[in-house]
Amino acid sequence: MRTIRLLIQYDGTDFVGWQRQASGTSIQGVIEDALSKIEGGAVTLHGAGRTDAGVHAAGQVASARLATPLDDETLAQALNANLPPTVRVFDLVTVADDFHARFRARSKTYEYRIWNGAAVPPFIRQFVWHVPQSLAVDLMQRAADALVGEHDFAAFQGTGSTVHTTVRTVISARWNTPSVSWVPPSGGRWVAFEMRGEGFLRHMVRAVTGTLVEIGLGRRSADDVTRLLASRDRSQAGRTAPACGLFLMSVEY
Repeated sequence: MRTIRLLIQYDGTDFVGWQRQASGTSIQGVIEDALSKIEGGAVTLHGAGRTDAGVHAAGQVASARLATPLDDETLAQALNANLPPTVRVFDLVTVADDFHARFRARSKTYEYRIWNGAAVPPFIRQFVWHVPQSLAVDLMQRAADALVGEHDFAAFQGTGSTVHTTVRTVISARWNTPSVSWVPPSGGRWVAFEMRGEGFLRHMVRAVTGTLVEIGLGRRSADDVTRLLASRDRSQAGRTAPACGLFLMSVEY
């Protein structure tokens, strides 16, 4: 037996999320099924981040234990041959037996992408939140600065979550141009919110993004984030941004 680490990218549009569920197609499920076919027996895959339905990944990391004699390169090729085109493994290496993609992770980086313009190009519509009104990104950044550090993020936690504590540490929170090479036409622009932290609550990045966009639209004060953190009340914060704009960009170890 050996432990493998996988670097995975996926278009989450048609999936129920990362985690295998009783119904619906999950990313974990399709990769486990492909690995089990190669292994000739059941395989359990551990992902660093449990992305929600419709959320994408450019740098998801996962680990599994296998007995197959295939070398890493051949195994990666066989795995991709058995996966749908919306899921791809870009790196697969044998690592120390005690490596665990989730429990060994020190931080994760998410990026939320917005198309800010009158009309969204149709070929990116599945990967952005379309906000047609002009956004005051300088005010959004000023508000985001208040998120950095250790805080109670209960006001930005999705419903239906059961966690021991809602305190999380955010390492950085900044608005910038997303890491894409496509140059937009006139009349629109990319805007992206990058958030790196030691851990995240359910829907936390999307709830924060939705609130910051309301600030950028002039519907809230840039100083509102501090009040919301202190309130611990989800109903006082902004809307949850759509899943389609969120990407898990990287996992740091």
